[in-house]
Amino acid sequence: MSTELFTLLHDPDVREIVVNNDTEVWVERTSGLSRLDDIGSGEAAAFVERLLAPLGRRVDMASPVVDARLRDGSRLCAAIPPVSPHGLNLAIRRFAHGRHSLTSFADARTADLVASALERRLNIVVSGGTSTGKTTLLGAMAELLPSSERLIVLEDTNELRVRHPHVVYLETRPATTEGVAAIELSDLVRHALRLRPDRLLVGEVRGAEAFDMLQAMNTGHAGSISTCHANSAADTLHRLESMVLRAIANWPLSAVRSYVASAIDLVVHVERSIDGERRIADVVRIDDTLGSDGNYIVSSLLDH
Repeated sequence: MSTELFTLLHDPDVREIVVNNDTEVWVERTSGLSRLDDIGSGEAAAFVERLLAPLGRRVDMASPVVDARLRDGSRLCAAIPPVSPHGLNLAIRRFAHGRHSLTSFADARTADLVASALERRLNIVVSGGTSTGKTTLLGAMAELLPSSERLIVLEDTNELRVRHPHVVYLETRPATTEGVAAIELSDLVRHALRLRPDRLLVGEVRGAEAFDMLQAMNTGHAGSISTCHANSAADTLHRLESMVLRAIANWPLSAVRSYVASAIDLVVHVERSIDGERRIADVVRIDDTLGSDGNYIVSSLLDH
C-alpha cells in the first residue's frame, strides 16, 4: 500500500485530500489546490478501508457511499461503483486544529458587528460556498458566547469543536444494511429542544431539517446559529425557502417567506479568495416582515 496518502493525512499544511477515479490525487494547502502524482489502482480503496475499520464502518456494494468522522475529527466522504461509475472517489476534509477568532475572517469593525449580534441574541445563518470556512467561523463565533449558557451542537458529521465550558454534541446516524434506522438532522433538532438548550448550533442545513431549525428559532431559542451552502446572502434565503417546502409542501410561498423572515435576523456570508483567504464578504440584516411586493426586506451592514 502506498504511504503517500497517510503522509498527507498527517501533514499539518494539508486542508483537504481528494482522490478522483481511483488514481488521481489532489491536495489543498493554504496555497490552493494542486495535483500530485497518480497512485496505483486499488491503493485508495485500501487506504479508505484502513481508515474506516476502527470506526466499524465500511464502503462496499451494499453501502457504496460513506460519510464518516475520523478519530482526529477530519471528515471522510467516499463513493465507489455503481454510484461512482469510474472508480472510487474520495474527499477528506482535515480537522482544523488551530484556533480562529472573528478577526481571522474580518477587520475589527466587522468583527465587532458580529460580536454585537451574538450578544443581542440574534438568530444568524453563516452562508458561503464549499470550503469557505463556514464551520470554522461558526466555531469562532461560539467562543464568544457566555459561559453561563448551554450550547447544543447538531451536525451530520461532527466537525465543530467549541471552546466553551458547557457544550453537548449530537450527530446524525445513517441507516444500516442490518435494518438500523437512520437518525436525521431533523430528528436531532427536535430531540435537542428537550435537552434544555440556551442556543442551538446547527451544522450545514441541506433539507427538511431547515423547517425544524427555523421553528426552534421562532419559538424562544433566540441566538441560535446555523450554516448554509449558498452563493450570496440573498441566495441563502431562497435556499432556505426551498428546504422548508420539502418539509411543508402545501405552504404558499408568502407563508414560507414570512416564516423565514421572522426566524432569521442576520446572514453572515463568507467567501474564499483565489489565494485561499477566507473572509466575511457581507453581513445582511433581515427584517421580520416582508415588503409590499412580498419579497424580503434586507440591508447590508457593511460599507461596499
